[in-house]
Amino acid sequence: MTTRVIIVDDQAMVRAGFAALLAAQSDIDVVGDAADGAQGVELSRRVHPDVVLMDVRMPEMDGLEAARRLLHPLIGVTHRPKVLMLTTFDVDDYVYEALRAGASGFLLKDAPPADLISAVRVVAAGEALLAPSVTRRLIADFARQRPAPRSDGTALRLNGLTPRETEVLELIARGLSNQEIAERLILAEQTVKTHIGRVLAKLELRDRAQAVIFAYESGLVSPGER
Repeated sequence: MTTRVIIVDDQAMVRAGFAALLAAQSDIDVVGDAADGAQGVELSRRVHPDVVLMDVRMPEMDGLEAARRLLHPLIGVTHRPKVLMLTTFDVDDYVYEALRAGASGFLLKDAPPADLISAVRVVAAGEALLAPSVTRRLIADFARQRPAPRSDGTALRLNGLTPRETEVLELIARGLSNQEIAERLILAEQTVKTHIGRVLAKLELRDRAQAVIFAYESGLVSPGER
């Protein structure tokens, strides 16, 4: 199936470059672009993309607010695309907030072209873009800057996990892939996927991105741990 993508960035050359790269892929269809967050939200609601590439810093409406509006739409708006945040900076406060809002991950603008193509495919498939080592470092940085007290509600949610599920959640938060978790725990990769599905369901989380945020904010994983 073809993945429908829109690109939201205030730099015309960035939009054109990304569009040309992605449109050259047989399984990706670029269906529009926008110069700011407000235009991006309007365009998304009109053309219903599968994935929105969203710049973080833009005039009129920044990418964070646009992501919130797309991922938590108004009553009567049913379309919710996957949102992949784009940033020029390797540490950007907005990125953490975007992940909390439900974005599926983020990518540095200077990443190799192959990484951008792969990122779109990964996000479109319903996975969070949290495998690269730079992402693990950024998530840890954001968690360190914003430590959240462990609430009784959070503790109760963690208590609902089995020891194995808790272990899997810890490894997700440290940035390990399914294959790496399987090797670490000496499990089949399909078994790891089953555990992850149960973790997300029990904690009422949408994807791995939210699982990472939950693990840090609950205190299950401390910044800097490996």
